[in-house]
Amino acid sequence: MGAQSRGRLIVAFLALMLFTIKTYPAALFLLGVMSLQASQTSSQQARPRARDLGIVVGVLPPGSLNAITDVAGVRVGHTTVIKTDSVRTGVTAIVPHPGNLFQEKVPAAIFVGNGFGKLMGSTQVHELGEIETPILLTSTLNVPRVADALLEWMLALPANEEVRSVNPIVAETNDGYLNDIRGRHVGQPEVFQALRSAHNGPVEEGSVGAGTGTTAFGFKGGIGTASRVVPRSAGGYTVGVLVQTNFGGVLSINGAPVGRELGQYYLKEQLEPRQGAQRDTAVTDRADGSIIMVVATDAPLDSRNLERLASRAMLGLARTGSPSTNGSGDYVIAFSTAAGNRIRSSGTIQQAATLGNEMMSPLFLAVVEATEEAIYNSLFRATTVTGIDGHRSEALPIERTVEILKRYGALQGK
Repeated sequence: MGAQSRGRLIVAFLALMLFTIKTYPAALFLLGVMSLQASQTSSQQARPRARDLGIVVGVLPPGSLNAITDVAGVRVGHTTVIKTDSVRTGVTAIVPHPGNLFQEKVPAAIFVGNGFGKLMGSTQVHELGEIETPILLTSTLNVPRVADALLEWMLALPANEEVRSVNPIVAETNDGYLNDIRGRHVGQPEVFQALRSAHNGPVEEGSVGAGTGTTAFGFKGGIGTASRVVPRSAGGYTVGVLVQTNFGGVLSINGAPVGRELGQYYLKEQLEPRQGAQRDTAVTDRADGSIIMVVATDAPLDSRNLERLASRAMLGLARTGSPSTNGSGDYVIAFSTAAGNRIRSSGTIQQAATLGNEMMSPLFLAVVEATEEAIYNSLFRATTVTGIDGHRSEALPIERTVEILKRYGALQGK
């Protein structure tokens, strides 16, 4: 469907919702979500992805969408929450397969790069090596509310009527610089909308969902995604990564020192003090924050090798210039969608074929490259956001960044 057709469809939908608001109060919430997402989509059309600019990361080819949804069955949904001049937050849902995740769990692992964060459900994943709910990303103080909503969603699914225990997976980064974080503005309606809207195909990136109020490398961060496909001789498997970026460091893009050249990087004020200068260094000169990296693959992996795969995502993070500081919660959640490896709740003996250790190296390379590019996409696609107390997070300046990349030979064919 073309952009004009999508626009006409959105306008028609909004008109219908306006007509029905008096009769159906719930339509008011949906109207706000749809109009906000339509505006967000329009504003981001002018912001390119990294590969659109000639930034080719690594040697492996991406999937057709260059997104986590290149892994068959994986779906992503967002709810973006923008209210008044102080609420800039949201929730993002990653759904590993279309079925009932509690009845058909997926092998999984969680790797902690630096543990200054709140990742609900991690201990059971570590113990059992499986995930039984969608993965939700949100703002720090929203984690309990989002988890409660996810429990309601899971308990209401057909075949879960007798379920007495569910392990919700909810991760976060702190969007308190732009967002009224203490207001905890994400609850059940927003969570349900993100889950209902989860879809395959292209993934919305930048200042959307859980990335609405986040900042990375002193610029506007957000949601980013990318994928890689390993050679057929290595199984032809796909690895997809989705990130929620909210951290700092010294931005490097394809090896080019972009942060240094733009004059915005961690410890700049200490290394290059300016007499009498007044700057808000809460964002521009810090590296604390957090990043959540979600890794999906169709390779048949057990939880042990998924943990090994997850750990390599940290190498992709490091390539972008992050030192993974003391105050940063850097987490990787990895899962396999291989249908033959799902864990049924029937209690029967599990017999699954899994890849051996010697098959992991191509997948390691894939996750490093996809993580690096996903982080770049979160920056390039993000739009400037002004939030609480007038705080402003500027989008990465594309023209100046491209000039730097050309100067350092970091663009393909440039």
